Amino acid sequence: MAELTAFEEQRDRLWAVAYRITGSVADADDAVQETWLRWQALPADEVADPRAYLTTVISRICYDLLGSARVRRERYVGPWLPEPVVAAGGPEDRVTLDESVGLALLTVLERLTPAERTAFILHDVFSVPFPEIAEVVGRSPESVRQLASRARKRVRAEAPRRSVDREEHRRAVDAFLRAVMGGDMDGLLEILDPEVVWRSDGGGKVAAARLPVLGNEKVARFAQRLARGFDPATMLVHHRDVNGAPGLVIVDSASGQAVVFAFSVHQGVITEIDAIANPDKLRHLDLPNL
Repeated sequence: MAELTAFEEQRDRLWAVAYRITGSVADADDAVQETWLRWQALPADEVADPRAYLTTVISRICYDLLGSARVRRERYVGPWLPEPVVAAGGPEDRVTLDESVGLALLTVLERLTPAERTAFILHDVFSVPFPEIAEVVGRSPESVRQLASRARKRVRAEAPRRSVDREEHRRAVDAFLRAVMGGDMDGLLEILDPEVVWRSDGGGKVAAARLPVLGNEKVARFAQRLARGFDPATMLVHHRDVNGAPGLVIVDSASGQAVVFAFSVHQGVITEIDAIANPDKLRHLDLPNL
């Protein structure tokens, strides 16, 4: 019973670590389960610091997963985006979401090596000491320090600027939706940054742009074409938090087709749109009951 209590006290944190390292809800769930199995097999009094031990175990599992995932993602059809975490509003049930779990930032982390990504997440997000991270990635503490530094520089250079004002973010998303649904091209151009980027993840399973769409005019036209593909009589639009920020989930109640939209907003305009439509990446969502 004590071992279950000790594990449950860390479960939310373990899932948070796993999701940020892997970018996959399914992989994070599997990693937590595997960590529990390993924890169960230990003598009750063998671990002095359960938090540190469990963090190391789940990080190793996820680090190994990243190697095989990298090969799969290189063969992926079109842009690869993380599996979205969708909530009714406010913090997600299992973990407090913040900028470190935003889809745009997770997409930047995909460009890092597995060792850089793991070192950055563990040190910069979860304040794990370098010697403990060294055990995870099989490097020296000084090497891990350099990995985290390189990753940090790249993240700072490539991560999109993001508003910290939740209401500003929500207003931009609402303006985007009104303009798309109303066929208002001028309204779209006004709410989209001139250099806005649209990434679509269909995974070859559903129709989606296989390259990022760049610029407000192209993105506006693309959004309008996408909207015309839904039947207004069966289309349901849900305002939901997507990875901790106001987003949209659009579901066709007749076909079951769904798209989850995450947005990056800066100074009142939308700078990035991530659209996840691959049904494999939405299986963890209870779409009929959103």
